[in-house]
Amino acid sequence: QVHLAESGGGLVSAGGSLKLSCAASGRTSSIIDFGWYRQAPGMQRELVATIRATATLYADSVKGRFTISRDSAQNNLYLEMNNLKAEDTAVYLCFAAYTEITDRGTILTNSWGQGTQVTVSS
Repeated sequence: QVHLAESGGGLVSAGGSLKLSCAASGRTSSIIDFGWYRQAPGMQRELVATIRATATLYADSVKGRFTISRDSAQNNLYLEMNNLKAEDTAVYLCFAAYTEITDRGTILTNSWGQGTQVTVSS
């Protein structure tokens, strides 16, 4: 299994910056996709950014402002957020898709962290 724990959220003024961290433990070498989602009150969970090897993908709403990265040991994931806007306010959740070898064969499993609150005041 892969366990994820986010940190780094908080309250920031519009135009400010925050850096989120996600610490992964367990079968981290099996992680294929690593990423961030967010969920605002009353809204559906939406993709923010993902990373697979060196390839990154960003939501249009955060392109040019957010940067996703993964450390060399591949046990930590980061999201650097600049020029934050009020509409970025949400709970940010770390996500990992990893392979598991079972008696049924190799399967792809998803793991989620508990989330960290980001609040941007306008």
